[in-house]
Amino acid sequence: SDSDCQEELMKVHNKVKELTGVEMNLFRPPYGDYDNHVITNAKACGYYAIQWSVDSLDWKDYGVDSIIKTVTEHKELKNGAIILMHNGAKYTHEALPTVIEKLQAAGYELVPISELIYKDNYHLDVTGRQIQD
Repeated sequence: SDSDCQEELMKVHNKVKELTGVEMNLFRPPYGDYDNHVITNAKACGYYAIQWSVDSLDWKDYGVDSIIKTVTEHKELKNGAIILMHNGAKYTHEALPTVIEKLQAAGYELVPISELIYKDNYHLDVTGRQIQD
């Protein structure tokens, strides 16, 4: 239900705020699994729903070189790309410095997601990408 969905979101929100003092406003649905119900309820809780456009596949534990290649040669790597990497994946911490160096050498600037997303007059397409209305 809407109330259950919002309650679940706000329970985590309030716990993070209690522990860190941070008032979160970005929500990435776990596993990228979402529908209109999830997006509508996230918005009702003051969240902007986000998705990634480049999956590093770091969660598959293929190794450092695989992560680097997957990200830096990804067909969706372009201005505004959101790269999914997991802080708990086995090789991410080793791959990240090289990924960042290669992206910067290619002319990309790393910015917070909040600088990439639309906050008004947009909708999400079927891939989770924001489309300006």
